[in-house]
Amino acid sequence: MKVAESVIDLVGGTPLVRLNNIVEPDMATVYAKMENLNPSGSVKDRMAINMVKRAEEAGLLKPGGTIVESTSGNTGLGLAMAAAVRGYRCVFTIPDKMSQEKIDMLKAYGAEVIVTETALDHHHPDSYVEVAKRVARETPGAFYTDQYSNPHNPEAHYLTTGPEIWEDTDGKIDSLVAGLGTGGTISGTGKYLKEKAAEAGREIRVVGPDPYGSIYKEAHEKGEWSEPSLYRVEGIGHDFMVDTLDFSVIDEVMNVSDRDSFLMARRLARQEGILSGGSTGTVFFGALQEAKRQGPGKIVVAIVCDGGDRYISKVFNDEWMRDMGYFAPDSHLGTVQQLLDARNQEVAFAGPEDPLHEVIAKMAAAGISQMPVDSGQGDLRMIEELDILRAVASEEHDLNDSVRDIARPLEGRVRPDDNLSHLQRIFEQNNVAVVVHEGRVLGIINKIDLLEFINDHSRQTA
Repeated sequence: MKVAESVIDLVGGTPLVRLNNIVEPDMATVYAKMENLNPSGSVKDRMAINMVKRAEEAGLLKPGGTIVESTSGNTGLGLAMAAAVRGYRCVFTIPDKMSQEKIDMLKAYGAEVIVTETALDHHHPDSYVEVAKRVARETPGAFYTDQYSNPHNPEAHYLTTGPEIWEDTDGKIDSLVAGLGTGGTISGTGKYLKEKAAEAGREIRVVGPDPYGSIYKEAHEKGEWSEPSLYRVEGIGHDFMVDTLDFSVIDEVMNVSDRDSFLMARRLARQEGILSGGSTGTVFFGALQEAKRQGPGKIVVAIVCDGGDRYISKVFNDEWMRDMGYFAPDSHLGTVQQLLDARNQEVAFAGPEDPLHEVIAKMAAAGISQMPVDSGQGDLRMIEELDILRAVASEEHDLNDSVRDIARPLEGRVRPDDNLSHLQRIFEQNNVAVVVHEGRVLGIINKIDLLEFINDHSRQTA
């Protein structure tokens, strides 16, 4: 009989599937590596099982022990599955931006789940990372798997994912496209494939699509990064650097918006029959760009990160997508770009080294109360009159200090093609909306700007 000893023996060996309907004739062939077919439904099964096995071999995880991890959901699901088979207790911390489906699935495996605030810095004692570390320290017999630093994370993909792709493409792969979360998938798989390609006397490209707001693109290109910002795609991107990510095997990190990620995930379901999550949408949006770059006759392999069943309440919920402003622009209100075109105003910038007294003068001349700060290297920040007033009044700074000393991370970002209805949600938390495209500030919109545009539009259509 052909029988697996346990469900964890079914991890890996996932097939490649050719995309037929969203790939255009002038593109390379794109194959989807169906990691959603792993037992718990994601690519993270591979590293979760490997980390548990290695911990057992090293005597770090013993019978009756407790597995502890900070997770966006999928690593936790793989670990929870392993814990169920091996007889371990498991405790996971998860940020509150993650879907309820993931939390419910973790509990279904018997896991204990602690939900933490997403907006906290990872060093904050109440962040999901620090809470997990604390639970591990305070729990007898606990093992903190630490997916962000554990070398057995990328090792899993070097030993399994990479060899599978090389074998299934007969060594003809030209590009690997994978997400960057912990970096384990892209680092381990990419390293193996590059080594095999070098042995064959050729090269392959490794590309990592990543959300706007994550630090990875800046970190890869410049070795440093500005303050991260909020994004809604789950499971990829990061606000801190991890040890399991090896930039040396990555040729390009490209930013992809939440909107493009979610719409691509829906296209994959409706045009290719692949029900996957938003992170897979990020990966395949990037994969199509890479397929255009490579052109016909080449092969691009992209990783399906997880299944879409854990995002039914979000990505595949029309109401949620509409509320977030991700659907096509409302014909009544229009787009952010249309508002900018109607205003036809140039944006005044401050340089990071400008003294505060010069910034005040620029604001006064332009008749504005806030101003973006642009280093010219993609590091965008914001300074407001109130920031200057507080800094000077507290005597922590004087008017000769540089604006970079007090400028804040840029918040309230919108895209030119966003629905204007999206601005209302921005204004609930920010005084202005900042229009950003490809790392450039195109405009700043306040509440009056929006009201005036709506009023003018209403008159024109009356």
